[in-house]
Amino acid sequence: MLNDVKFQGGELAGLIVAVSFAAGLNVYATVATLGLLAHAGVLDLPSGLHVLASWWVIGASVALFAVEFFADKVPAFDLVWNALHTFVRVPVAALIAYGAASHLSPEKQLMATLAGAAIALAAHSGKTAARAAVTPSPEPASNIALSAGEDTLAIFLTWFASVHPVIAASIVAVFLVMIVIVVRAVVRAVKKLFRGAEAELVPPKRRDLNAA
Repeated sequence: MLNDVKFQGGELAGLIVAVSFAAGLNVYATVATLGLLAHAGVLDLPSGLHVLASWWVIGASVALFAVEFFADKVPAFDLVWNALHTFVRVPVAALIAYGAASHLSPEKQLMATLAGAAIALAAHSGKTAARAAVTPSPEPASNIALSAGEDTLAIFLTWFASVHPVIAASIVAVFLVMIVIVVRAVVRAVKKLFRGAEAELVPPKRRDLNAA
């Protein structure tokens, strides 16, 4: 069983990295999983996170996860949903990191909080970029599959971080590299789209003059 003593150094960092990433994907699933793991005896939450074991918090998280489970799978609407959740996932991830590091010095606790927010923002940005890439597809299957995969990954990472925090953080590092690649690809595609639209708006005579 894990406890405050064991969550030191690399293992605490691994926990914060993995859980913050999971929160960036699905914060409600992450919070509910942490609480349920604590009740199952799999995880002794750090003292700053004991509130997550409250059945009120778990119940609210499960209810909100149920709402997100369906809302996040509707093409186009999911983009609005994810945009609004920028103001939920990132702050909650920061609060979780803050609570997990409650026994550290104020400076280290602040660093953990900022790291948690940054990692959650990266995961959230990658999720949003992926959605923007698949939303134009005519069928909803790709959107549904992507959303279900994100939900599953958030729950898995949260559980895995409770038993193998360092390995979980290593997995997150791989995903962060993939996110950078995906976001850059989406940005390039959007720039190309705007350049194409701008070229179409230029009158033919002006295009000929520019060419000359």
